[in-house]
Amino acid sequence: MHCDFELDTTGLHCPLPLLRLKKILNGMESGQVVQVIATDPASVLDFGVFSDQTGNQILEQREEEGVFYYWIKKK
Repeated sequence: MHCDFELDTTGLHCPLPLLRLKKILNGMESGQVVQVIATDPASVLDFGVFSDQTGNQILEQREEEGVFYYWIKKK
């Protein structure tokens, strides 16, 4: 999937992946997509709730061997 930015938060634990996502989204334009790579299992819930609360859309989400991948489109 196409992305405009990549954010690697592997090894970071809650709330750092979410805080880093918020920071990168602040610098993005509406419609741009960031790919986030995370290893914190809590990111599934955190990013889901964040998406619901902010309107930023999770386009795709998957997990491969304990690594979580997200593609998030800025509203």
